[in-house]
Amino acid sequence: MKFKGTKDYVSTDDLSMAVNAAIALERPLLIKGEPGTGKTLLAIEVAKSLKMNLIEWHIKSTTKASQGLYEYDAVTRLRDSQLGDERVKDIKNYIKRGKLWDAFESDDQVVLLVDEIDKADIEFPNDLLQELDRMEFFCYETGETIKAKKRPLIVITSNNEKELPDAFLRRCFFHYIQFPDRETMEAIVNVHYPKIKKRLLKDALDVFFDIRKIPGMKKKPSTSELIDWLKLLLSDEIPDQVLKNADNTKAIPPLYGALLKNEQDVHLLERLAFMTRREQTTPK
Repeated sequence: MKFKGTKDYVSTDDLSMAVNAAIALERPLLIKGEPGTGKTLLAIEVAKSLKMNLIEWHIKSTTKASQGLYEYDAVTRLRDSQLGDERVKDIKNYIKRGKLWDAFESDDQVVLLVDEIDKADIEFPNDLLQELDRMEFFCYETGETIKAKKRPLIVITSNNEKELPDAFLRRCFFHYIQFPDRETMEAIVNVHYPKIKKRLLKDALDVFFDIRKIPGMKKKPSTSELIDWLKLLLSDEIPDQVLKNADNTKAIPPLYGALLKNEQDVHLLERLAFMTRREQTTPK
């Protein structure tokens, strides 16, 4: 059972090695990297490649670790008891399973995605330590111990916005997704747009990587934003010469809203273009 990437996902050798190492060690795979580098998509494609079901747990700032186990709806049970509802006799009717419970109860091994764990409170990872170690947890309301029938392959993603506790990190196999180099980026684009003209791809990548090199950018454009930008270029049938003949005196690239996400970066490019024009028009 080895992961080597899929027809829809370009996986570098070191990323594939990290996935397979986590499988061999039976440890959660912690993936960090810039937003838009394919961390979430990795879990989806790993599940496809290994022919496993995928269970997705998307973390928010208000998410508690206990919600991944279960939630007990005491309010509804109290209301039903006042109405004489027969369901109150079985407390299980008021237990809502969490994503970890679903993963543990699966008869087949699944991929469990814990997406953007750094959004949650700092105590969130620590509250999952026992469940990750023992692959079980206790439900106090029913008196049951829920044990994993098959250890899930856990993929945890982080945008690196917040440091994670050392005790949690020790339990994971860590991999940082480096931003793709030009060759890898070409392969990624060809997966999405296999019929794209080579000239358009070259010129678009020139513009894209030039923008990423500009110092002082508040938010550099990501892989997913490049894909969106190319989709617009292709759908609007932008002439090849628009990008081919682009020069530093032009303010910003066409359809820049797919690449630039804040006014500071737009103004930065405009200032650079103005300075370039002034340098070129100043007599030597």
